[in-house]
Amino acid sequence: MTSQDTSTPTASLIDISVVVSESTPEWPGDTPYSCRWTWEMSRGDSVNVSCLTGSPHVGTHADAPFHVDSRWPAADLLPLDAFAGPATVIDVSGHDGSLTLASLGLAAGRVAGGRLLLRTGRCIADGPFPGDWPSLAEDTVRELVAGGLRLLGVDAPSVDDRDSKTLAVHRALFEGGACILENLDLRGVTPGDYELLAFPLRIAGLDAAPVRAVLKTLERA
Repeated sequence: MTSQDTSTPTASLIDISVVVSESTPEWPGDTPYSCRWTWEMSRGDSVNVSCLTGSPHVGTHADAPFHVDSRWPAADLLPLDAFAGPATVIDVSGHDGSLTLASLGLAAGRVAGGRLLLRTGRCIADGPFPGDWPSLAEDTVRELVAGGLRLLGVDAPSVDDRDSKTLAVHRALFEGGACILENLDLRGVTPGDYELLAFPLRIAGLDAAPVRAVLKTLERA
């Protein structure tokens, strides 16, 4: 007779957000992050109050459909349910160029929970802005969306190639009703299945919104 397992699952949280500071690289030509102080206690003020400037694309963020088409919804209208739930992390750091279903090991074109996070190994948390990174082929995106993809996240600065002008991956995802996370920090994340929590800030009219992204894994206590 075997003893009954009385252990209980406990949640372990993994922060996959890039720390934003004035040294965080922005997309070349975009507005960098900066901070100034409206009030400072060191100057005799009663409180410390800061003022931030910078592009919402600096650091971990969710792109909005408005980013690529002025007729489409802005960031404050992003559906929250897409950013919370089961997610699969796949390591593609050994690949260059276009990624196919075979590259991802997803022959059926389906991802558990409909949320896919790609660890490309080209994360801005390492310091410099990367010169290139692997990205999904457009037909692969359409196959994944047809298979139920709800969200694509990458640790690279974009789901498209750095030199892309058409942003075909962005468009294919948005046209299929999927959402986008960029500039994740997946350096210490083991590939596998997790629960994702990554809600965009609700700021009206923006083309993107900052996100605090977290993965949750269950362990036996």
